[in-house]
Amino acid sequence: MDKKAFLSLIEYLKGKQVFVQTHNFPDPDAIGTGFGLCHILKHYGIDPVLCYVGNIDRVNTKKMTELCHIDIFSTDELPVEMKEDDPIICVDSQKNGGNIKNLPGNEIACIDHHPLIIGEEYKYLDVRKVGACATLISEYHKELEITPDTDTATALLYGLKMDTLDFTRGVTEEDIEMFGFLFPYASDDALTELSINNMEFKDLKAYGSAIENIFVYEKVGFAGIPFSCGDAQIATVADFILSLDEVDVAVIYSKRPDGYKFSVRSETIKVDAGNLISKALSGIGNGGGHAFMAGGFLPEENAKEFGDHADPAIRERFIEVLKNL
Repeated sequence: MDKKAFLSLIEYLKGKQVFVQTHNFPDPDAIGTGFGLCHILKHYGIDPVLCYVGNIDRVNTKKMTELCHIDIFSTDELPVEMKEDDPIICVDSQKNGGNIKNLPGNEIACIDHHPLIIGEEYKYLDVRKVGACATLISEYHKELEITPDTDTATALLYGLKMDTLDFTRGVTEEDIEMFGFLFPYASDDALTELSINNMEFKDLKAYGSAIENIFVYEKVGFAGIPFSCGDAQIATVADFILSLDEVDVAVIYSKRPDGYKFSVRSETIKVDAGNLISKALSGIGNGGGHAFMAGGFLPEENAKEFGDHADPAIRERFIEVLKNL
């Protein structure tokens, strides 16, 4: 981290109402990162509001906020009104990144581990390629000599574990180092509780639909879920399909009233998940992410041209990109 630049940001934020915004429908890494950053800001006398757009739709993520005593607010229920000049720090996301809604405040800082969106300007920017964004905030604690309390360490460690799929996906030396840093401060009991009973009945329906509709093309597994699922639920199904021996890349999408929501996973260096979905949805939707994980959206007005043949049309767009890799 650039300690001097970050401390300069701290001075700028003092006396202001600060908001820390995660990406929409936040996962454990986004929430852990935001919560960890709030812990640091409070150390310097700043009282931020951690917020998001959408909802927290996974049972393990909800459980995480309860066990770690995380105060996080939907933008529909903010405890204070957000004004145009209120500073926003984006975590695990970047403004205009497609997975974060533009709010009334001013996005003046960004801490993220996804590829940098060129052209966006911030007073403070830290975008680095690591397995989890929680790794970056853990490093901030270490470099600034701020000891994380039990809740903060547990949230960061859980976010790190989840985004790297227990250190099997996109993991870097920094992730391993920060696991070692956090471990002595985290709650073993809370981490154990978070690792069990994490499936709801609605998840079975999504898994069943994906299994019934799976189509495999040269180790790329496609599955359309014909009903609306939450972002995190679609991502979980993508991880499940990726666990198949016959699949190196998973492309999962859910039909929603306003369009199709996508989640892409890759465990091969031959296919960059972010690049794949960006090209496949170019001109009709939007998508992006990093090499191992990505997401996207196809609006209903653009999907109408597929008529009753959306599944084969979607697959064909992705297959065309794959043929040219």
